[in-house]
Amino acid sequence: MTSRTHKSLDDADAKEAGWEAARGAGVGAMKWGAFAGVCGATAYAFSPVYRGLTVQFKVYIQMAFMIVGSAVEGDKRMLAYEHQLRHQRRQARDLELWRRYEADFEDRGTPGVGGEGGVHRDNKS
Repeated sequence: MTSRTHKSLDDADAKEAGWEAARGAGVGAMKWGAFAGVCGATAYAFSPVYRGLTVQFKVYIQMAFMIVGSAVEGDKRMLAYEHQLRHQRRQARDLELWRRYEADFEDRGTPGVGGEGGVHRDNKS
C-alpha cells in the first residue's frame, strides 16, 4: 500500500463522483435523445433523403446523439461536482484557520468574539 503525496478523492468521494457522472450521463442521453427524436420527426416530415434512409441508419443517428449527449452532460456534472467539492474543502480549511486565529486572539487576553457586548472573561457583568 502506497501513501498518496497529493490530495485526491477518497473512496467515498470517488463513488459519489461516479454516481454524479452517471446521473449526468443519463440525463444527457435523455435530453439529447429527445432532441434527436424531434429532429428525426422533422426530417422525416420534410426531407425525402431522410425518409429514404434505412431504419438501422436512423437508429444509428439517434444513438449518436444520445452518446454525445451523455458524454457532454456527464462531463459537465463531473466538473460541477469537483468544483463543489473543492469549494467545500476550501470553506472547511478557511473555517479551521479562522477558528485557530480566534483562539490565538483570545489566548492573548484580547477580547474577541466572546468579549463583545461588554462581557469580559474575568468580569461577567
